[in-house]
Amino acid sequence: MTNRSVRAVFISDIHLANPNSQVTLLEEFLRTTEMETLYLLGDIVDLWKLSTRKGRWSREHEAILKLILAKAHNGTKVVYVPGNHDPFFRHFADTTLGPISVEHEAIHTAATGERYLLLHGDRFDEDIYCGHFWWHLGEWAYESIVTLNRHLNRVRALFGRPYWSLPGALKVRSKKARAYIESFETKVIDYARSQGVQGVICGHIHQGTLRISEGFVYANDGDWIESCTALLEHQDGSLELLQVPHAATQPGMRLHPAMSPKQATALHSQAH
Repeated sequence: MTNRSVRAVFISDIHLANPNSQVTLLEEFLRTTEMETLYLLGDIVDLWKLSTRKGRWSREHEAILKLILAKAHNGTKVVYVPGNHDPFFRHFADTTLGPISVEHEAIHTAATGERYLLLHGDRFDEDIYCGHFWWHLGEWAYESIVTLNRHLNRVRALFGRPYWSLPGALKVRSKKARAYIESFETKVIDYARSQGVQGVICGHIHQGTLRISEGFVYANDGDWIESCTALLEHQDGSLELLQVPHAATQPGMRLHPAMSPKQATALHSQAH
């Protein structure tokens, strides 16, 4: 992966302390990317997992926190918006934890003037989930599938096979999963529109996306459990959703092409 310099990076759902967290790929991405601002949009440390025997804290996980702190001490502005797996840190909203600013929600102003609402996304859970039992069952099922996927890809690697995402394949084939994602996106967009911004950037559902819907930008920066994606804002204000591949020799894959400054300017004009 080549070095890159961008205006802002948005990442979420790292889930440190979760054995399935792709910390090696994340560390490589952070070491080879310079940014003016780093936004951490929730579920950075998986306090749920850490509170159980299934949680695993290793030097690799600690290295991620040290790398983020090093960037903050060396001039990168770091803004942390906690999520549902690290809700404890919401007690520090509107304050700072060392060099890191903590916010319930935040606003990012792009180089082209667009204002984006930044949030994790779990605030809409009660409107979407159908009861605590089914919610916990879904969490357990997802975690089991991700763990199986990790072991499956270890076997594939032994036979020289490329990485394959079982959770991703199941999401594509599941009508309920697609319906949930669509409902989530609709609620996030409606809420963000009501805040008078031109777009929204979130995480939570582990589904990286970048698109313009009726003149409004919806971006989800994905996760570092299965997809390993980050949203980038380039110096000209264009946005790009980048996937860090599981083979370090490959270049970063652009899941969605960067929105050009022309598109961003047109969007800004529509909003005003």
